Amino acid sequence: MKNVSFIFPGQGSQCVGMGKYFYDNFQESRDVFEKANEILGFDLKSKIFGGTIDELSETQNTQPAILTVSIAILRALNSVCDLKPFCTAGLSLGEYSALVCSGILNFEEAIPLVQKRAELMNNSLSDGSFGMTAVIGMSEEKILNVIEQVKDYGVLEIANYNCPGQIVVSGEVSALDFADGLFLENDAIKTVRLSVSSPFHTTFLKKASEEFEKELLKVKFNYSSDVTVISNVTAEKMDNDNLVHLLSKQVMSSVLWEKSVRRMIDMGTEIFLEIGPGKSLTGFVKKIDRKISVLNIENQESFEKALKILGEV
Repeated sequence: MKNVSFIFPGQGSQCVGMGKYFYDNFQESRDVFEKANEILGFDLKSKIFGGTIDELSETQNTQPAILTVSIAILRALNSVCDLKPFCTAGLSLGEYSALVCSGILNFEEAIPLVQKRAELMNNSLSDGSFGMTAVIGMSEEKILNVIEQVKDYGVLEIANYNCPGQIVVSGEVSALDFADGLFLENDAIKTVRLSVSSPFHTTFLKKASEEFEKELLKVKFNYSSDVTVISNVTAEKMDNDNLVHLLSKQVMSSVLWEKSVRRMIDMGTEIFLEIGPGKSLTGFVKKIDRKISVLNIENQESFEKALKILGEV
């Protein structure tokens, strides 16, 4: 059997109806949705299956929803396929799905933890004066030069290194508005303003990071897990002695996704399996290394395709 590493998506991958096939067809998945409802104290399932995309995209709904759907799909996979991940990682919020997958964190503790994370991140500076922009087709060096040029208008920082040719910048809208034009003048193919109102993964969230660390210290992590989780903050293995620090710091640190994927390949990953709504990470992996195999599971079609291919390797 080849080395298969599991990767999990973060905020932005949500869509109404996500995970419905697994809820309808696997008791293990239904149990995940029902447990989430019970812990949260409201009907998250109804928001996912029958709500509006605007409601689902609110951070306090999105983060527990994506975690729930990702783990529901994982449980369906576990029920039909005895496949242990070679290692695992998740982009931003997806890191919590990876921790549940590894056994370091149980789902029952992950749900309220992610809810608190969403609350702290959403309440931090979400007054409309902050935002995020994905810059397509521009080098890090040129992006940093633009950030320097607009510093008189406001502070910007790099939030995500997603893949070659895609970097996300986060910070003050006053600076983003000027920077968007400069990015395009300096060889960017395009810029995409993201539908968020907080400067995620920047030092603007330092206070939220510190508050979140207090919540993390209350959690009972399983430090005996033998599944490696790669950190967004360092692109290296999370160790027991730095787990809480890395998770709190992740709120205000750049997400080193490209480096994380390359690290997993260097460790021996032969196939990546994206588990959760959408297939954005599948696209990132293909741009990072075109030779590596990558599959995703988000619905019935992709589930059946992945099972067929995994059964052959």
